[in-house]
Amino acid sequence: MARPHIAARFEDSVRRRIESRLRRQGWHERVAGYTGYATLDRARVFARVTLSRTEPEERRTALTHAHDSLLDIAQRGWRVFLTAPAGQVPVTVRMGEAVVHGSSDRGGYVDLDVPGHGLGPGWQEATIGLDNGDSVTLSVLVVDPEVEVGLVSDIDDTIMVTHLPRILIAGWNTFVRSEIVREKVPGMGSLYRALVAEEPRMPVFYLSTGAWNTAPALTRFLRRHDYPLGPMLLTDWGPTNTGWFRSGQQHKESELRRLAEEFPQIRWILVGDDGQHDPVIYGEFTRDHPQAVSAICIRELTPAEQLLSSGLPVATDELLGKRTDAPMLKAPNGYGLHQLLVAARPPSVEADGIPEERDGQEPRSA
Repeated sequence: MARPHIAARFEDSVRRRIESRLRRQGWHERVAGYTGYATLDRARVFARVTLSRTEPEERRTALTHAHDSLLDIAQRGWRVFLTAPAGQVPVTVRMGEAVVHGSSDRGGYVDLDVPGHGLGPGWQEATIGLDNGDSVTLSVLVVDPEVEVGLVSDIDDTIMVTHLPRILIAGWNTFVRSEIVREKVPGMGSLYRALVAEEPRMPVFYLSTGAWNTAPALTRFLRRHDYPLGPMLLTDWGPTNTGWFRSGQQHKESELRRLAEEFPQIRWILVGDDGQHDPVIYGEFTRDHPQAVSAICIRELTPAEQLLSSGLPVATDELLGKRTDAPMLKAPNGYGLHQLLVAARPPSVEADGIPEERDGQEPRSA
């Protein structure tokens, strides 16, 4: 096995010293849960183990699917990053008929497969517990095997204005501003609600390069602005065993491939923005898995947003000079994307077999 990157070794050394000192001061291991997802055969649950002054307790409930007791909390973003991860801590996951044992990784994160849970489609629950008695109950979406369409959405600058990857502005929005003043992208919530209204069993995944630390704040944002709730597929910022920083693009690519493998019957509506690499990522995924994509919707940033995001008033995918064969519907907000999605659908067939006439509007493609 290759030796971990120097950045990871340095980070681990600092964490071990902090963890040792906090444990001597009486801090305890605590587990936080995030929304999971599942097929009928296997579930995937997410959690994180950290050190806390608070005593361990049983039967806490994570702020995930149906729990809004923390909805009105507003705090500065930097607070969620002041955590002390506890690595290599044994955990036990119980879901339905399944019991699975595992441990947290070097950053305290838990990402476990739970086979044989025996639960039916819809929102279910799983419990993650520690040896010290601390436990948390989280929501898990068991996707109906008969569902044929799903939604995968980016977060930053797609449903929430963050001005990524402009580091100073994104940092100000993420670390300094109160979460309650975060700005939503017009019409995106309406678009998602309309799609879910057409197919109530549709799974909605929020795929982002954001850190897991922000998951509770993002959950409150989704609830505050009435977005359909669903599992988040986030990542861990910072050094890895192979480099100084994690690759956000690689994270999105690998999660999309996994969704295609776990739900081969689903055709996905992929939603992102043109301020980063979403058009390229979605286009390449479509070429590799053409049967898995129903539509690609790209929210166009305004010239001012593009300037703040990339430094030039031009879309990132155009700067890269990459074109794909995948059709991409583009509009500046969710209202425009909804109209394009409706227009892009094949005409319905009436009883006499004659296609129903439409207004002739054609979707714009990249």
